[in-house]
Amino acid sequence: MKKIQLLTALIFLFTVSNFYSQKITDGATVDLNGLAVTFNILNKESINVGGKSFDRYKVSASATNNSGKSINIRLSNAPQIVTNIGIVEINCINATGAKLTSKKIDLKPKAHNLNVTYWAYNKEGKYESSVIPVIAGYYLDPGDTVSDNAIFVVPQGETPDVSVRKLQ
Repeated sequence: MKKIQLLTALIFLFTVSNFYSQKITDGATVDLNGLAVTFNILNKESINVGGKSFDRYKVSASATNNSGKSINIRLSNAPQIVTNIGIVEINCINATGAKLTSKKIDLKPKAHNLNVTYWAYNKEGKYESSVIPVIAGYYLDPGDTVSDNAIFVVPQGETPDVSVRKLQ
């Protein structure tokens, strides 16, 4: 009975969560529910690290919102540290991460900034207003594109084995 419950729970987790990823190759575009994700290799060079040979790839990834709907991520009104705002993750499975290089690229939506005016006393004791920019949320409007670059180091003779998945 416990095995059946465990199996049911695992099946539920895999169907509900975002474990789905798709392979993507150089120059290809993959559609992820209205997000067109493109991956490109910009440069390749061979390097030697610790007596071992590797290939170093400079890569670029971009995501364009073709869904016809705006993607909005609102922040709560409580102070918080936001770290998980990515909308697409590009993961290089065979990247080593050596020499402070990347294993993945997280494409993040654009920040929605608001200017907030507040009143406070300055050093001279004068009551004055100041303006500070505050991030109210994140967005990606229809037709907008976000992109990022990274460096992947893979074993020599291999090309980056890359998969892509939608996070939001």
